[in-house]
Amino acid sequence: MTDTTAHANPQEFWESFYQERDQVWTGQPNPLLVREAAELTPGTALDLGCGEGGDAIWLAERGWHVTAVDISATALGRAAAHAESAGVRNHVEFAEHDLSDTFPEGQFDLVSAQFFHSPVEQHDERTRTLRRATEAVAPGGSLVIGSHAGWASFVEHAHVDVHFPTRDEILDGLALAPGQWQVETSDEVEREMIGPEGQAGVRTDTVLRVRRTA
Repeated sequence: MTDTTAHANPQEFWESFYQERDQVWTGQPNPLLVREAAELTPGTALDLGCGEGGDAIWLAERGWHVTAVDISATALGRAAAHAESAGVRNHVEFAEHDLSDTFPEGQFDLVSAQFFHSPVEQHDERTRTLRRATEAVAPGGSLVIGSHAGWASFVEHAHVDVHFPTRDEILDGLALAPGQWQVETSDEVEREMIGPEGQAGVRTDTVLRVRRTA
């Protein structure tokens, strides 16, 4: 981590991140979640780091009953307003959690962690949280993890020092119990994107979907 973020308070960091602009994300669901969850039978879902609610709303519109959590009260307020506008507010429960300290209770048919990266995370925090997420998956349910595999091709000098874990590193970190899980998706996905100064580039992401079989 850089000196400016290594010791930052996570809640203060993310509150500032969202308060600096009126809208951060597009409002559209993450494509990797759409790819992996579109054909799943709706049930209960847990959206980790829900931000402004794009994924939670997409799931709710498809019949899921969603618990959506984030560390930022500002993000959660926007997400709730967007869910109200979309007509699915009654299908989404929003809750504030610092997932390094507290975690939603219960088990879910789908747990989603999309681009669960943070420049202010502590050592092994991401791994520990995702391992805790496996405990929240109900038998027969799925965990979908979408991650960046690196910086976009047009980034020459990253502003923070972040380790982007490989698929093997993520799977190893989950510590899945033998005979109780099935890896259903393990892919790298390259997408085109435009940089802040109009640069054309690509970024590679990874997606993992594991199903709890017992």
